[in-house]
Amino acid sequence: MNIAQLTFNPFQENTYLLWDETGQAVIVDAGNYTERETAQLLHFVEEKGLQPVLAVNTHGHVDHLLGVERVKQAYGIPFALHAEDRFLVESAPTHGALYGFKVDAVPEVDRELADGDEVRFGNTVLRVIHTPGHTPGHICLYEPNEKVLLTGDTLFHESIGRTDLPGGNYGWIMKSIIDRILPLGEETVIYPGHGPSSTLGHEMHYNPFITEVMEGEVRPV
Repeated sequence: MNIAQLTFNPFQENTYLLWDETGQAVIVDAGNYTERETAQLLHFVEEKGLQPVLAVNTHGHVDHLLGVERVKQAYGIPFALHAEDRFLVESAPTHGALYGFKVDAVPEVDRELADGDEVRFGNTVLRVIHTPGHTPGHICLYEPNEKVLLTGDTLFHESIGRTDLPGGNYGWIMKSIIDRILPLGEETVIYPGHGPSSTLGHEMHYNPFITEVMEGEVRPV
């Protein structure tokens, strides 16, 4: 499986393209906002000769959603999201305005994802892991053969996603990290929604939110 990271919009959001030897691809968290950013994404797809088959989001925050309608239109592909984040998509114009984003069109959710579902492209299967906390319907996408995990805004390099926005919950995000993510193993490579990639092994040793829980100072509820 191949992974490309394109960083878009003023929030420096990571949009990912995943593809395999078949050329089929998925676009994860399309955050392209300007015409130039959209052109960059489309050019990458064309240059690599890819065939996008799905747009999928780890969660519904507007900075991860800005380009979804554009890629849906460009490739005629469906959009997949966890059902519990529909309210964030529907309120994207309002939330976008608070941060200076103009959201012209809200993408329709064509497929609702749930924990344990599969996202398929070509010969590749990603497993959906529900990790609420940053948002109620936040998911991670896991490829077990290569031990790759797209963590969205649940887990970052030496940090975690914020939990002070509507639907956020600190206890839940830590429970998601400790119970659902860390058991995947230290060698698992994580690709977050913002910032650089990392490994779970690194985060177990150097992420202060995780180390304080592992040391027993704070317990997620």
